[in-house]
Amino acid sequence: MLSKKAKYAINALVYLTKNSEEGAINIAQIAEAQSIPRKFLESILLDLRHAGILKSKKGKNGGYSLNKIPEKIHMAEVMRLFDGAIALLPCVTYMFYERCDECIDEETCGIREVFTEIRNETVNRLKAATLADIIARETRLKEDQSS
Repeated sequence: MLSKKAKYAINALVYLTKNSEEGAINIAQIAEAQSIPRKFLESILLDLRHAGILKSKKGKNGGYSLNKIPEKIHMAEVMRLFDGAIALLPCVTYMFYERCDECIDEETCGIREVFTEIRNETVNRLKAATLADIIARETRLKEDQSS
């Protein structure tokens, strides 16, 4: 399941994308607009900046803005940043591998094979889903609703 921190990160990224013409946006504005506790948001935005997804500007007109174009911000990157492994089992993770305690033979484990396929499909979908896709889908859904 997606953590609250990852959800808030995605919501903040969507807000920053939609308001990118304003330049850098301060934390208070994002927190209020997205109903995210400010202290929690500060930590999230700092993590996104350290990951190279956001950039920050200090001073009177300071705040955060995207450091990458929305088409280059993939949901897999955001999820891994905040939630770690995407896989449902530790033995099928790509970056956080751990052998399962109860496993007798990984090479012939049918459970591992099934969950490896699930992980691969999930990762492929998350790598294909970008911030730009989220914005486009939201726009389409609003247009469909008003029709």
